[in-house]
Amino acid sequence: MLNAKKIEEIAKQVTDAIPSSLKNMAHNFEDKTKTVLQRKLSQLDVVTREEFDVQTQVLIKTRAKIAELETRLAELEANEESNELEK
Repeated sequence: MLNAKKIEEIAKQVTDAIPSSLKNMAHNFEDKTKTVLQRKLSQLDVVTREEFDVQTQVLIKTRAKIAELETRLAELEANEESNELEK
């Protein structure tokens, strides 16, 4: 089995064997690809991780409040029913 150092040496030899013009072409292709990807990603309707996390916390608090209000409403309805039965 090859160790990581030997694999690095082989990769370096292969990289060194590639003609510089081909390396430049690959570098230019990489730059253009990054540019296109950045442009296309900026056109998407997405939010940052921070915005997502904030909205997640808002949703958690909202759900807790709804659960609290549902419990309170059930208690009020139960009290109202018992008051009606007493009449």
